[in-house]
Amino acid sequence: MSRPSTSTIVSLVTIVAVLAGTALTHVLRAPGRLNALDVLLPLIACGALLARRRYPVAVLIVVAVSVAAYYPWAGVDGPMIVLIFVALYTAADLGHLAPAIATGALSLLAMGVGETGGVRHVDDSLFMMIAGWVVAAIAFGGVTRNRRAYLMEARQHALDALRSKEEEARRRAGEERLRIARELHDVLGHNISMINVQAAAALHGLKKRPEEAEAALRTIKETSKETLRELRTTLGVLRQVDEDAPTAPAGSLARVEALVAASGLNVRTQLSGPLDALPTEVDLAGARIVREALTNVSRHSGTDRATLTITNASGSIVIRVEDDGPGAAFDGGSGFGLQGMRERATALGGTLEAGPRPEGGFHVAARLPLTQPTNGAR
Repeated sequence: MSRPSTSTIVSLVTIVAVLAGTALTHVLRAPGRLNALDVLLPLIACGALLARRRYPVAVLIVVAVSVAAYYPWAGVDGPMIVLIFVALYTAADLGHLAPAIATGALSLLAMGVGETGGVRHVDDSLFMMIAGWVVAAIAFGGVTRNRRAYLMEARQHALDALRSKEEEARRRAGEERLRIARELHDVLGHNISMINVQAAAALHGLKKRPEEAEAALRTIKETSKETLRELRTTLGVLRQVDEDAPTAPAGSLARVEALVAASGLNVRTQLSGPLDALPTEVDLAGARIVREALTNVSRHSGTDRATLTITNASGSIVIRVEDDGPGAAFDGGSGFGLQGMRERATALGGTLEAGPRPEGGFHVAARLPLTQPTNGAR
């Protein structure tokens, strides 16, 4: 069985109090003056009060008319006036302020006119007190409505803030997943490609040139060790555990020779401008782009020759990787490497272009500004 609402309890308490007060007044002060209106009008007003939350204006009118008719014509002067205070408060609390003010003003005006026509039933002080109660009932109803609206608005703002916070957290989580996926692709794709190239070389020269096979196997060992170290570092971020910091230096354009040597390709390198004092994010992104572009040459171009040009001029780092192989880069591949390179460049406010060369082969050209944007771009 459901529990009655607070409004219903208040209505029932008020009705019981009014009916009990009316009955007590009849017994103590007017035992012989009871008429039909003494019973009918209180029952009508009290019955209407039970519906005050659903039909506030209609209940207010019924109660006001019943009270206005009760005191001049009923025989018992009971406390029915309390009902109109409750009805006025309810109408104002539910947003019907104009009907509440109009009903309250008309009720006071009718009482004032009635008191000037003959025998007075209330003195000036009691009239002022009743007027004060009418004003207080309407004002209190308006205050409670405004407070409830304020609390609802504050709650909505809190919900909106929480929703925005959750959306921001999901966005950041998505960006972090994308960054981790890009890192894993760059690390694993490059190193495993190198392992594949060196393993092929070792198998080819195992019988004819054992010394070259041994060198290739050593390269496979070192590359796989580096792959495991970088993979463990990346997974450590996901697990959020404390591990020893990596001891090997991070990729850098200042050590571009090491990147070229690790690719296993015959690369013609052209460097212009200083590359040893670059912003960290630009230096790391540039090194990743060089490594991924050389990896794609090794995988897809069908040649072991490439040209790498890095220029530091006009406030930007420009990286170009070109090959003239017969293969088409990314044929049969997923394209994640190119997507990752473009995302790295865009995140720094730069650009990346990639596509076939008119004279044959494939090229990757990236421009990374040294000065980061201040307009909110990431």
